[in-house]
Amino acid sequence: MAEYAAFRLAAALFALLPIEAASSLAGAIFRQIGRFSHKRNARALSNLALAFPQWSSEQVAATAGDMWENLGRVFGESFHLDELARGDRFSFGAPEAFAALGADGKGQIVCAAHFGNWEVGSIGLNVIRPDLRIAGIYRHINNPYVDAYVAGLRKRFYAGGLFVKSPSAPRYLMRHAKAGGALAMLADLREFKGPSVPFFGRLAPSSPFPAMAALTLDARLYVGSVVRLPGVRFRVDLTEIPVSRTGDREADILATTAALQAEIERVIRQNPAHWMWSHRRWG
Repeated sequence: MAEYAAFRLAAALFALLPIEAASSLAGAIFRQIGRFSHKRNARALSNLALAFPQWSSEQVAATAGDMWENLGRVFGESFHLDELARGDRFSFGAPEAFAALGADGKGQIVCAAHFGNWEVGSIGLNVIRPDLRIAGIYRHINNPYVDAYVAGLRKRFYAGGLFVKSPSAPRYLMRHAKAGGALAMLADLREFKGPSVPFFGRLAPSSPFPAMAALTLDARLYVGSVVRLPGVRFRVDLTEIPVSRTGDREADILATTAALQAEIERVIRQNPAHWMWSHRRWG
């Protein structure tokens, strides 16, 4: 309960501040405390050095600091979702790609990474395509009180429902997509039993679910990204991923998963400091 009380106190503080101030303050705080999260900061430094072997140690350290600031900004902005939902802080990289979502009457699967401010991706989709019924899946936060509070902040932006990752969640999501709905999910975390595909030059165990769903439903598969711009503004991009359909299901899942992760890598390489390097992506 003490952790939850501290979280609610921080939530109240950042909610009272203007969104620019909340973003800036939380970013500055996380930049400082990130250095003292020895295990996670060491992992971020190691991952960055392996992903960018040509970088100097100074560039690696600077990018890690920028990463912590971005994570802080995501935290501070999370208490201003209603303001962000007005839509005037979003631009869209390829409006025609968003207009095509659902045009064929089939389900749409939109994957993203912990990049930029991934928390507002569903808001961006609702801004440009308010007709979409988005359903989402997420990993629960360890503290159940914090988890319930954060889920409450997010749920209203998922007309199709927001579900914690569980054995039963994929079945609902598949039914939702089969009925023409849109699925939104993060696809950049380690999946212990998933296929290992190249990611920044190393094999990384990855979720097969997006590829499996696309194959099973004959659905389209996309990678969406929320690029952070100055002034707490965001550009939302959308790229379609080719789904391999050779008839060899296992090979098709592997090829499509590899294509999905390659696009996520491409997005991250454009702004490395905006991705969450501190998690155990490679095992």
